[in-house]
Amino acid sequence: MIRAAIVGLGRWGRVLVESLDGGSAAIRFTRAVTRTPASTAEFAAARGLALDDDYRSALDDPDVDAVVLATPHSLHCGQICAAAEAGKHVFCEKPLALTAAEASRAAAAAKDAGVCLAIGHNRRFAPNMRALQEALASGALGAPIHFEGNFSANLGSAVGTWRSDARESPAGGMTSLGIHVLDAFIALAGPISSVAARSARLALPFAVDDSTSVLLDFANGCTGYLGTVAATAHLYRVRAIGTGGWAEIDALDRFESALIDGSGDRKDWEGYGYPGSRSVRDCLEAFAEAAGGGASFPIAPEDMVHAAAALEAIAASAETGLRQAV
Repeated sequence: MIRAAIVGLGRWGRVLVESLDGGSAAIRFTRAVTRTPASTAEFAAARGLALDDDYRSALDDPDVDAVVLATPHSLHCGQICAAAEAGKHVFCEKPLALTAAEASRAAAAAKDAGVCLAIGHNRRFAPNMRALQEALASGALGAPIHFEGNFSANLGSAVGTWRSDARESPAGGMTSLGIHVLDAFIALAGPISSVAARSARLALPFAVDDSTSVLLDFANGCTGYLGTVAATAHLYRVRAIGTGGWAEIDALDRFESALIDGSGDRKDWEGYGYPGSRSVRDCLEAFAEAAGGGASFPIAPEDMVHAAAALEAIAASAETGLRQAV
């Protein structure tokens, strides 16, 4: 059993904690760290979490095996390095960092300390994502050609929070939404070689872009495009297109494929709807297994660093208007 401290109890920090409300044999939260303890006291008390605003105290606690970071992206590198130095395993919400350099530094710190580093890409654990990976791996879609993805939602309610700070949200919805599609692309197609992005603010009530489009080239020769709109209804879709047909995932629980020979498939999974608490739990339990010496966490640190590098390149392209190498 891994005993964890949740660091950050905003909306998503609470989703992480709530995903284990039914109990888990692999991991449990024992304490919480937040900048404003008074605002989360009732939530923490209902779950028996010791609560304070002292990250150092959590790292010094011998009864804490791991930290789960649901904090501003710009803090991740320093927090991961401090946790690694203290010998704590780390589960970090995405992205790992806002630059490739900081992501590399964080990953190296965890490796040098011999602690597990995991990332909160819960959508990798959804059954429809696994079905899409299998459709590609089995050859059912033929040779891959192109990848498409869109993750959109309404982030307007983030006004007044750190997510409404453009320094924490470069290229609009990329850090909270589009990063999931980037990770899916890396899982499906491998490394991204270059990106060309356009980003604009059309609707959000704070100075963060809300419409971002990206053209991608992959190292294997495939092409792709990604869209994220941060001021609309919830939408998540990823599609892989090959010489034999295409397959698409919709949200966390739907899969559809169409092959050139006229056949195809449709599947739905109950219990995996938004906000994805079941896949969040699966992700946390995979982290706990790896931290406890079991199977390695399914997302390699190299993928986490590459996603941060791609995100940095997208932000640079959106600012300059030029294609950027990753």
